[in-house]
Amino acid sequence: MFPTLQKRRDGKDVPLILAPQAGVSESPFRRLCRRFGADIVVSEFVSAEGLRRGSARTWEYLRYDDVERPIGVQIFGSDPVAMAEAAARVEQAYHPDFLDINFGCPVKKVVSRNGGSGCLRDLDLVESIIRAVAAAIAIPVTVKIRSGWSDEQRNPVEIGLRCQEAGARVLTLHARSRTQMYSGRADWDEIAAVVAALDIPVVGNGDVFSGADARRMLEHTGCAGIMIARGSHGAPWIFAQARAALAGRPIPADPDVTERFAIVLEHARNAILFEADEERAMVDFRKHLGWYTKGLPDGKRMREELFRVRRLAQVEAILRAYADACVAVAA
Repeated sequence: MFPTLQKRRDGKDVPLILAPQAGVSESPFRRLCRRFGADIVVSEFVSAEGLRRGSARTWEYLRYDDVERPIGVQIFGSDPVAMAEAAARVEQAYHPDFLDINFGCPVKKVVSRNGGSGCLRDLDLVESIIRAVAAAIAIPVTVKIRSGWSDEQRNPVEIGLRCQEAGARVLTLHARSRTQMYSGRADWDEIAAVVAALDIPVVGNGDVFSGADARRMLEHTGCAGIMIARGSHGAPWIFAQARAALAGRPIPADPDVTERFAIVLEHARNAILFEADEERAMVDFRKHLGWYTKGLPDGKRMREELFRVRRLAQVEAILRAYADACVAVAA
């Protein structure tokens, strides 16, 4: 599905994609986003070196269920040989629909090893990695980039053209530089320029926080797909809202407290099943609890309680008490 995207402005068929996000796009969240309308999902990004060394935890990040398809696995690294070997192992072990290369992560611990957006300082290296990976596997190779290493070195069209020449089948552009991190605004004009310059499909990424944003990105850029990252945090229903906006239908409202908490508990139960260790799952799930409850009246006090939970029963009790208080106020 991913490699056959086409340039179009008809929003009805434009795929919505859940971005690869470390610690966020785990299998339980991917499945939830698929239920709400995400057309394609991507794994958390994983280290090629960790895969080559046989790190059990690294391999664990790649587990997925067939209901998540089409799904891609994203890897990062700076050694073409290591990246090719890791990609081949992933293809053999997990059979994803495509393999994505991370040239966009701005995090220091990744960039310090020349991974992620660190590679954008050496476009010859970028090409070498893509060629090596494409030669090692049969599934399509896609790439995710930023607009450049720094604002002084923003060159997304050149980067995109070189990725295309090296064998990338789809390119996703997060239209910020590495040094911007997540500040400022994504430059959608750059996405439009890359769409116009490349023959392969281009996916837009950056500052899609609502269904209306998805529609505006499509109209502004003509991108072949829309990738949603931070806009999905605590709001998997953004995919249903984006799909409605792209199709020209009324955008559904955010879920009310009762619906929202039902989604939270569905997500939490799936996280426990996936992790097979309730306490570990709930400690890790605290970040999602923070996102799900952001913006709720008097939510700060509730979050202080939620950030201490270790069992699902504790979450259920806190959410029930909050919901009951809301009903009492409304009455």
